[in-house]
Amino acid sequence: MNSDFSGRTVIVTGAAGNLGRAVAAAFAARGADLVLVDLKEEALAKTYGAADAKRLLAPCNLLEPTQVEKLAQLAVERYGRIDALCNLAGGFRMGEPVHATAAATLDFLLDLNVRTMLNAAHAVVPRMLAAGGGKVVNVGAFAAQKGAAMMGAYVAAKSAVIRLTESMAAELREQNINVNCVLPTIIDTPENRAAMPKADPSRWVAPADLASVIAFLASDAARAIHGAAVPVTGLS
Repeated sequence: MNSDFSGRTVIVTGAAGNLGRAVAAAFAARGADLVLVDLKEEALAKTYGAADAKRLLAPCNLLEPTQVEKLAQLAVERYGRIDALCNLAGGFRMGEPVHATAAATLDFLLDLNVRTMLNAAHAVVPRMLAAGGGKVVNVGAFAAQKGAAMMGAYVAAKSAVIRLTESMAAELREQNINVNCVLPTIIDTPENRAAMPKADPSRWVAPADLASVIAFLASDAARAIHGAAVPVTGLS
C-alpha cells in the first residue's frame, strides 16, 4: 500500500521512539507533512535533526491539556489542517498481582496509555470535525484481549484504549472520521532484545511492518473501516 499523503498533515505522538521513527518514515515516504510529538525537544532533535518545511518538531507533555491544545493549534497554523492523528505514546510495565496493585502502578499505565490518547483526541478531533473529517489510529496491545497474571494494570489500560477506540468510532463515523487501533505483540526494538536476550526477535513485529498497517488505517483505502482492533502479530 502506497497511498499518497501529499498535502496532508499527520500528527505522530511518541515520535522519538522506535515505532515513532518507523511511522514517521512511512508517512514521509508517502509525502505527508509531519507534526512529530514527544516529551523532550532534545529527543526529537537527536532522532530527526532540524525541522524543515515538511517536518515540525513539537515537544509536548501529553498529560498537560493546555500544552496539547497549543500543539494542535500550532499544527493547524503551520499546515492548515490535521488529517490524521497517530497516538503512539504509551508503554509497558509488569505489575503486581491485582489484589496488590499499587495506585502508582495503575496511575502510571493509565496516564501513559490512556490519558495521553484522550488529551490528544480532545485537542485534535474538534479540528477534524471543523475541517470535515480525518483519521485517528491508536495503539492497543494484543495482550489486552484477555487478562494475564502480573499484567492486570497494563491489560486494563490497553483494554481501555480498545474500548475507547470503538466508542469514538461509533460517535464519529457519521462525521467522516475513522477511528481504529492496532494490537501488536512484542515489537522488535533494541530495548526488547536486551530485555529478552534468549528470545527469537525474528518472530516479533518489525516496527516498519507495524508502521505500514498504521499508515493504511490513516489512508483513504481504510475509509470503510471503523472501530477495528487489528492484530499485528508477526510470527509470534
